[in-house]
Amino acid sequence: MPQINQLLLVYQSQWFWLLLVIGVIYFVIAKGMAPKIEATIDARDAKIAGDLAAAANARATADDHEETVRASAASARGDAQSVLAAAKINAAKASEKRLAKAGSEMAAMMTEAEAKLGAARTKAMANIEGVAVDAAQAIVSKVSGATITAADASGAVKAVLAHG
Repeated sequence: MPQINQLLLVYQSQWFWLLLVIGVIYFVIAKGMAPKIEATIDARDAKIAGDLAAAANARATADDHEETVRASAASARGDAQSVLAAAKINAAKASEKRLAKAGSEMAAMMTEAEAKLGAARTKAMANIEGVAVDAAQAIVSKVSGATITAADASGAVKAVLAHG
């Protein structure tokens, strides 16, 4: 049969062209496309590595700045506390001085008021004695119709006031 005889010749040429096409495709991909793909991947990896390095550098810089800010904040807080403590001490001293001055002024005013009160009491007692003498004379004359002298009435009033 001639068809079977041709089969070996046809298959050999098909195998040849198949290997030739696969070889061409391999060389086109391996020599033309693969280097471009590798270059793109390498460029992408380099960019990612550069971005990661920049991010790490930025993080380190931010950490340094944060540490500096924390240190300056702590220093400022300490300075503020020392200023506050000094202000409290100064205010307490000023308050003590004002209180001492006010206390001495109050003591002087109290002494003066007690002296005035004593003088007023003495004057009032003298006036009370005079009024009591007049009242005693008027009561005795109205009740008994007798008259008594101012000296007798004064002695009686003094005796009553002395014994309460």
